[in-house]
Amino acid sequence: MARGHQKIQSQMKNKEKQDKLKKSQGHDQKKAALAGLKYVCVACKSMMPDPKTYKQHFENKHPKLELPAELKDVAL
Repeated sequence: MARGHQKIQSQMKNKEKQDKLKKSQGHDQKKAALAGLKYVCVACKSMMPDPKTYKQHFENKHPKLELPAELKDVAL
């Protein structure tokens, strides 16, 4: 097991290596955006981030269809 100065050098080297790996992978905004979309429209399979937006979408895009049970108690 490394001790003292050798341990610190090893930790710094590992941190630099992890930082380079993280930068090379980059940040995927598409995955982050998809993770935020929790609700799926039962009629058209569009994805929405919250129930309020989902209810607005459903009322505007599918006025002839009956409102799903999960949206009946959502206030606008």
